[in-house]
Amino acid sequence: MEPAKLTLDPAFTIGPVERRLFGSFVEHMGRSVYTGVFEPGHPAADETGLRRDVVDLVREMGVTVVRYPGGNFVSNYHWEDGVGPADERPARLDLAWRQIESNAFGLDEFMTWSAEVAAEPMLAVNLGTRGLREACDLLEYANHPVGSRWSDLRVKHGRREPYDIRLWCLGNEMDGPWQIGGKTAEEYGRLAAETAKAMRRVDPRVELVACGSSNSRMPTFASWEATVLEHCLEHVDYISAHAYYDPAGGDRASYLASAVEMDAHIAAVLATADHVAAKLGSRKRLRLAFDEWNVWSNSLFGGEASLDWAEAPRLIEEEYDVAAAAVVGSLLITLLNHADRVGIACQAQLTNVIAPIRTEPGGPAWRQTIFHPFALTAAHARGRVLRTEVTAPGFPTEQYGEVPVLAAAATYDDDEGELTVFAVNRGDRPLPLDADLRGLPGFADVRHVAVADADPGARNTQETPHRVTPHPVPGTALHGDRLSALLPPVSFNVVRLTRG
Repeated sequence: MEPAKLTLDPAFTIGPVERRLFGSFVEHMGRSVYTGVFEPGHPAADETGLRRDVVDLVREMGVTVVRYPGGNFVSNYHWEDGVGPADERPARLDLAWRQIESNAFGLDEFMTWSAEVAAEPMLAVNLGTRGLREACDLLEYANHPVGSRWSDLRVKHGRREPYDIRLWCLGNEMDGPWQIGGKTAEEYGRLAAETAKAMRRVDPRVELVACGSSNSRMPTFASWEATVLEHCLEHVDYISAHAYYDPAGGDRASYLASAVEMDAHIAAVLATADHVAAKLGSRKRLRLAFDEWNVWSNSLFGGEASLDWAEAPRLIEEEYDVAAAAVVGSLLITLLNHADRVGIACQAQLTNVIAPIRTEPGGPAWRQTIFHPFALTAAHARGRVLRTEVTAPGFPTEQYGEVPVLAAAATYDDDEGELTVFAVNRGDRPLPLDADLRGLPGFADVRHVAVADADPGARNTQETPHRVTPHPVPGTALHGDRLSALLPPVSFNVVRLTRG
């Protein structure tokens, strides 16, 4: 195959690597919480019921932010049900996923868990069935020092020091007809603005995320963002974006090229935000929180109406293959390549529900294939994201036309003197890569690992948890100011270069 070519120069950068790009998501949905992160009585559980085997995997994965408690779940959630003595908490009907919610795990448990995994909490407030007052009450409980109704209740529950939660989502997917208490853009825009203003009076340090469209296929996509931001642009710090890419929803080539759609989605939302700022005479350049993204066969899901009432059921527990790992890797590459404007990203979800980590009740936890590109990128993306000039053979797709067979990003850490190239070969043949490093001389050592397999449908399961793992790729070498490598078919690759 004709080689793909990259040109890298430290003078041309996109922005610093934002650690919040490596976020995840825990929702009260299926087994994400119960028998996922929380399972009292499990052999690996601690005295609080947290599964330590999952804690260890989350740390290994490098998760920096976790969004909680939803998701669709939050729009019918009473946060007060999840604090205080567990044996006094009420069971509730969760209208989002038709589940019986015991509330055995709530805010206090989540904050204990997030500290254990060293991840920053990102809390969502219910703007579906509740509103401004309840959002401020929750913020008061979480962040006010002492001496008020809700802060004193937190102290009574055993936590004298505030949780000091900085990141807050103003609802979830409020444009969706499936959302409990959904809103029109006008209704939500005003509610988001007024809630933001009130929350900042409780704690002016908070960072607030307004709801963007649920996905780019919504009939109101972009017009929703425009109307919402005309109301709340000056009161929020981020607008959200959500996207899931479906391996069962079309041709395989388009699925492997899903990052093309993510790139266009990001560009459209940012263009809309900048248009609104210009219209309002504002100099504000809003940032994007891509706080739900992943691979999900959602065309095979029958929706909440297909579910029976149950407590922590097995729900969309997708098994991921090597092709999914390549797609996830390309999505991470896209997020890096928008590091100037995308400030937060959360892969949805963390355990069991379309997740990189799977568990069994009373049994083991293991890494799915998509765990590895996330962990590798979180570990090695450091410093600044470089602009990558890519020349690559075409890759024909039904949805996007011809796209490059190569997706790539690069980061350069001045302090450590390390250059890292992240690359996905979407094609079914090995892809030669030639990188021009004239602007980055002096590297002496190169290491190349890939997530790949002779069978792109290979999966990790309970029985074969290590079937797909990152492995060294031989032959990658430096030739003066050039790097040469051979990328395996349908693969995610990390090439690290260090100075001697």
